[in-house]
Amino acid sequence: MLDDGADGARARILAPGEQVPYGVAPVLVADTTLYAAVRVQETLLRWGPLPRPWLVLVADAPPRAVQDARYVLRALESRLAGVARVPYLPVLRAVKGAEEALEYKDVQVAAQKLRRTMEGK
Repeated sequence: MLDDGADGARARILAPGEQVPYGVAPVLVADTTLYAAVRVQETLLRWGPLPRPWLVLVADAPPRAVQDARYVLRALESRLAGVARVPYLPVLRAVKGAEEALEYKDVQVAAQKLRRTMEGK
C-alpha cells in the first residue's frame, strides 16, 4: 500500500488476507520475467472483490520482456487499474535500500515518472 499516511513518503506491504483500507489503491510490483507475469496472473485470479490493483513492472534487464511475458501481461490489463513501468536501473542491484537508491539521479527521475503515471498527471 503506497503512502501509509506519510504523504507519499513510504509504502507498506499488506499481509496475505489483510483488508485493503478504504480509499487506497492496491499496488502489485513485479519484474518483467515470464515467471513474474505468471505469478501476477495467479494473484489476479484469486483477487476477489478488492479494488483493481495497479501493476508496477520493474525491468529486470535492459532489453524488453520476452514475448510470452508481454502477452500474459497484456491479457491481464483489463483486470488492472493501470500499468506503470520502471526502466532497468543497474544501480538498484547495488544499493541497500530506497534511501540510498534515491541518491542517484536516474532513480529520482524514474520515481517521479512512476508517481506521475500512477497519479494520472
